[in-house]
Amino acid sequence: MSAKAISEQTGKEFLYKYICTSAAVQNRFRYATVTAETDWDRLTQEHPWLLTERLVVKPDQLIKRRGKLGLVGINLDLQGVREWLKARFMKETTVGKAKGVLKNFLIEPFVPHAQEEEFYVCVYATREGDHVLFHHEGGVEVGDVDAKAQRLMVAVDDKLSEDQVKEQLLTHVPDEKKEILASFIVGLFNLYEDLYFTYLEINPLVVTQDGVYILDMAAKIDATADYICKAKWGDVEFPPPFGREAYPEEAYIADLDAKSGASLKLTLLNPRGRIWTMVAGGGASVVYSDTICDLGGVDELANYGEYSGAPSEQQTYDYAKTILSLMTREKHPLGKVLIIGGSIANFTNVAATFKGIVKAIKDYQGPLKEHEVTIFVRRGGPNYQEGLRVMGEVGKTTGIPIHVFGTETHMTAIVGMALGHRPIPNQPPMDAHTANFLLNASSSAKTPATTRTASFSEPRTSNDVTPAKKSKAGLPPAKATTLFRKHTKAIVWGMQTRAVQGMLDFDYVCSRDEPSVAAMVYPFTGDHKQKFYWGHKEILLPVYKNMADAMKKHPEVDVLISFASLRSAFDSTVEAMQYPQIHTIAIIAEGIPEAQTRKLIKMADEKGVTIIGPATVGGIKPGCFKIGNTGGMLDNILASKLYRPGSVAYVSRSGGMSNELNNIISRTTDGVYEGVAIGGDRYPGSTFMDHVLRYQDTPGIKMIVVLGEIGGTEEYKICQGIREGRITKPVVCWCIGTCATMFASEVQFGHAGACANQASETAVAKNQALRDAGAYVPKSFDELGNVIKTVYDELVANGTIIPAEEVPPPTVPMDYSWARELGLIRKPASFMTSICDERGQELIYAGMPITEVFKEEMGLGGVLGLLWFQRRLPRYACQFIEMCLMVTADHGPAVSGAHNTIVCARAGKDLISSLTSGLLTIGDRFGGALDAAAKQFSKAFDSGMLPMEFVNKMKKDGKLIMGIGHRVKSINNPDMRVQILKDFVKQHFPSTQLLDYALDVEKITTSKKPNLILNVDGLIGVAFVDLLRTCGGFTRDEADEFVEIGALNGIFVLGRSMGFIGHYLDQKRLKQGLYRHPWDDISYVLPEHMSM
Repeated sequence: MSAKAISEQTGKEFLYKYICTSAAVQNRFRYATVTAETDWDRLTQEHPWLLTERLVVKPDQLIKRRGKLGLVGINLDLQGVREWLKARFMKETTVGKAKGVLKNFLIEPFVPHAQEEEFYVCVYATREGDHVLFHHEGGVEVGDVDAKAQRLMVAVDDKLSEDQVKEQLLTHVPDEKKEILASFIVGLFNLYEDLYFTYLEINPLVVTQDGVYILDMAAKIDATADYICKAKWGDVEFPPPFGREAYPEEAYIADLDAKSGASLKLTLLNPRGRIWTMVAGGGASVVYSDTICDLGGVDELANYGEYSGAPSEQQTYDYAKTILSLMTREKHPLGKVLIIGGSIANFTNVAATFKGIVKAIKDYQGPLKEHEVTIFVRRGGPNYQEGLRVMGEVGKTTGIPIHVFGTETHMTAIVGMALGHRPIPNQPPMDAHTANFLLNASSSAKTPATTRTASFSEPRTSNDVTPAKKSKAGLPPAKATTLFRKHTKAIVWGMQTRAVQGMLDFDYVCSRDEPSVAAMVYPFTGDHKQKFYWGHKEILLPVYKNMADAMKKHPEVDVLISFASLRSAFDSTVEAMQYPQIHTIAIIAEGIPEAQTRKLIKMADEKGVTIIGPATVGGIKPGCFKIGNTGGMLDNILASKLYRPGSVAYVSRSGGMSNELNNIISRTTDGVYEGVAIGGDRYPGSTFMDHVLRYQDTPGIKMIVVLGEIGGTEEYKICQGIREGRITKPVVCWCIGTCATMFASEVQFGHAGACANQASETAVAKNQALRDAGAYVPKSFDELGNVIKTVYDELVANGTIIPAEEVPPPTVPMDYSWARELGLIRKPASFMTSICDERGQELIYAGMPITEVFKEEMGLGGVLGLLWFQRRLPRYACQFIEMCLMVTADHGPAVSGAHNTIVCARAGKDLISSLTSGLLTIGDRFGGALDAAAKQFSKAFDSGMLPMEFVNKMKKDGKLIMGIGHRVKSINNPDMRVQILKDFVKQHFPSTQLLDYALDVEKITTSKKPNLILNVDGLIGVAFVDLLRTCGGFTRDEADEFVEIGALNGIFVLGRSMGFIGHYLDQKRLKQGLYRHPWDDISYVLPEHMSM
């Protein structure tokens, strides 16, 4: 979620600190906070003006219209304030439908003024730009400002001038106040832009002869801009809406979310409720909440939350145990239900996430049975059958009632079962196993013959492409009606090999002549080739370091699929739009600041480029093209008949729900013609209407399905289009989020844009408007499939759609890694080793854990200090060196140096030759990161760069930060070696300035991906610099010289030599013979120009 409300105190603090205006802003930083912990004596010492001035007191808990509610104490002395608080402090109060306790108050100086000195000003964001509202009469009785106020819209990327303000906003203001107000409003707008506000309201704004006073203020900021604004924002606290408490479990999940590349959300609505949910997907979580409320469960719904984005088993376990802990604290006379639901995943391994949930259920099996909890499960997606099997097994072994359903069951059917509205089937029919779809039963290795590529509803034609409309002279170029064709080629930004392989498999099963991916762009490596499968064959796709080379060498490409991170997505998209060949861009990243997205939208509109996303899985055109992970794995592609076009086109916000629509449409109609998930952000790059109009103008599409959502007003454009006759094809539409109007306090759902700011943005209002306009609107999501089927059957009956004969789909060989995941194959190991095992939680040398090794007191550190540094180092320094040697001694037989040593030993070579063979592999790409990490971090720290500046600079320069990142370990699965060394350094070193700096960098990098941790090379590198600089034995120049001449890499060479020698002795002892690499582990390919 992006736009988050901040407290009035935080908003004023930002304003007082950073506003730039010639207007004299009075009472800067003159406010005091009162909470349950307030010590009044200390408060008056910190704020002596409390004793001498008249005061105003009010709650600071996101309460609107406090004045009208009698929640503002005015013109009081301090004793009066305390008496006023006594009647209200920690008392329950009702505001609208919300009941809450007043416990956080703000005291400010009272400002004597006349009514005519009060004004109203507000700035808020929309898709097109930022609106500035001003009214010459402010205060409690301001009334309907939308109707009264003067307004001015500042377009995206435009600036606001004082002349504009005077001419368009200050027409009713006395001349003597125009100058000061114009300066203040321009300064306020610049502050709003610079600090990434999305809403900023001051009422009243008082202007006297002394200057400007900000009396009451309400504001929201774009929380996704934290990485840009951190230096100015600091650590911002986002208070919960009034009427909902801030629970520590919510903070715990928010912290997990911040450390994860996945999405983890939790909001507690009623901790005593009997209905609990654990739903996968931002859109699906809203649908489940809707269905629970529709069936009368609103008062018993305990929580809202979601997990998505392929969380790890550990992350899912942490999330699940939090839910189970909360729901087993208080008993309910009717027992409790837990709904573990979700749509059909696009890329999340369902079995892996379910293992985390199963582990949590086992840990809480006693409390779950004691509280009479019944669990209902429905899920689909990669490896879901194994996930459901595991979930069913844990029910049998623990005795907890667990009812398990797959894609054969409607997504929300389990809600009716859980609430007793529909029977629970004994043996639900199970869809075929993943493996049954993918294993190639045919002996032919040829590309399959073309299956049906035209729509079911029309004969096949040689060209079903609708050309883009020509733009009129002087207008921006028109966007294409047809985004994807049978021969569309794309460039993928980012090293997303799994997504690319999924696209190629889709291409193959659709009988495309060539792969849809022409190349990849990845700025962190040099130009090279990446291996992929095309059916049974291996092919090479080029990977380029920069986009310019990729575009130049592949002029046929017109689609860019960007897997860039939220930090780099803006720059890479701007760069892509400089190339006229690009007509469509899909931005997958979630969490791009709204201000940046709006700039991209404006640029795309000017250039005639269609943007899908951000925060999306993409889209799919059956038989032609799919974006990244859209549609899931091949089993779902085939089950939902996405390998050939149908007659129905859809558009949704949610990626997971788009896959659910694939399933629903394939079961109720002849299938999908095209589907797009525009993304869950408030300002998606393209809108519902953009795609509905494309579908209207595409002959092969006979009916349109729209899955709208609470928040925004885009669905009203569809209403207008239907009423005006622009949209004539049947439109089936449902807006999710109907439950929001039933909640007492505001709930921010999983998608950033899923929040209604006014009545017209609610799902209920939009569904009614669509129904009134003539769209087919079901009564609930439960009935969506039935309505789609009814409309489709009518179109078949009147001859609009003529169903074609189904053609069996071709098969695609299964990947080795996925076959192994499903337990279908096994492969003998290439190596044997008995001295080291790096696979577990902790590194083991010859059966001894690394922590046990450290308990042995060895004197090598002292000797090394004398030989290398000509110094007698302090004991802690010697011990640290010994620890470094221990942790660098070995890391398994798979790395290049150990591999070389073993191969040489098995060839009968002597110890020195084998050891040298291993040592010669040490360099920048293996083991040489200590020096590089030390130099990079030292240079950045010494130059005074902030950690965020350092990360951004390395990103901009396209360089990796040495010493950051691990293939296996992550912030949630920490490397014990790093933890041990870090703890020792913190305890014993006189100063750890550079280590602290590196750990601050780690906080930034792990917020992007959890495996971008400070690894063992990085920690040793920066800690060694701290050691040399602060141990007292070296001048600064001497310390820097030791780093420069490679002393730190020497630690690695010496430590790793011990391991290499161990591998040599081990192979001799095990009498291993001459090693020959197996053929099936080598890819024999033709020269590149002959490979296709």
